[in-house]
Amino acid sequence: MHRLRILAGPSFSSLTKISANAASGFPIRTDAFEGEVAIFLKGFADTDGKVGESNYFDAEEREGVTWSVQVQVRREAIPWGFTAVTSFMQYLDPTLEQDLTSPTPWALSPFITTMPYFEHTRLNSEEEKVEAKTFPPPKPVGENVSALRFTRDDPEIEGGVNRKTYFQSAAHRKTVEFGPQDVITADFCWGYLNFTPDGISARIPGGFTLDLMKYWDGLPVRFVCCERIPKGELVDGKPWGKVLWCLAIEAVDKEGLPNAQEAKKDETTGAPTTEATEKGQKQKETPPA
Repeated sequence: MHRLRILAGPSFSSLTKISANAASGFPIRTDAFEGEVAIFLKGFADTDGKVGESNYFDAEEREGVTWSVQVQVRREAIPWGFTAVTSFMQYLDPTLEQDLTSPTPWALSPFITTMPYFEHTRLNSEEEKVEAKTFPPPKPVGENVSALRFTRDDPEIEGGVNRKTYFQSAAHRKTVEFGPQDVITADFCWGYLNFTPDGISARIPGGFTLDLMKYWDGLPVRFVCCERIPKGELVDGKPWGKVLWCLAIEAVDKEGLPNAQEAKKDETTGAPTTEATEKGQKQKETPPA
């Protein structure tokens, strides 16, 4: 039986163990990011084998959804070049950049276009500020970009915009202006994965199920938000810039994973692996091999 755990933090190397299906988000505050993240996994068993429940999956708006990564962003200036990164997703969208054949597969897509659900709120009163502190929200995140402010007039935005279509253009993304009263809440959720106490499986069209644990190489599955860099450039050998937040799913014990790698170092970053502990406790790093 494969036990999995969830980690979150401001970078690949600074992660804390968190709970799936929790009633509160995990706060992340750095000089580049201020916000909270949360993850919901239907049928997920924690390291003790206990399956957590969440009302999130009972909502009519989330019928068929089996997993969700949610984030709420609050800061004075949100870099609209930042990107949602995941080495787990293998779906395509019009703005996706990817390399799924490398030793550490990755896919990059702009945050504002890749999120299935995206709500922007401008806080104009103390009451609204109090309500915005509730995260994860009591109701599923919806779709609302009607209050976005643009730095220039554009006939295309009169009467509202189709977020995913309009913001495919990098030029359009650069015209959005944010201030300290702006809050973004987004939900990255899909339904083709099944979580059970035995691990993770994928639902394939036609009624088939694939046991992903048989093919997993044991490396962490990461959802990362980072700054976008010019196409073709690299930072420390990677096609993305400064990491703003990271959420990861990893195996507690790699025994029983046929394709698990024996390497001591994290193959994505080249950094030593980290033994994540509960919030507030010091992390212990494994010496480089």
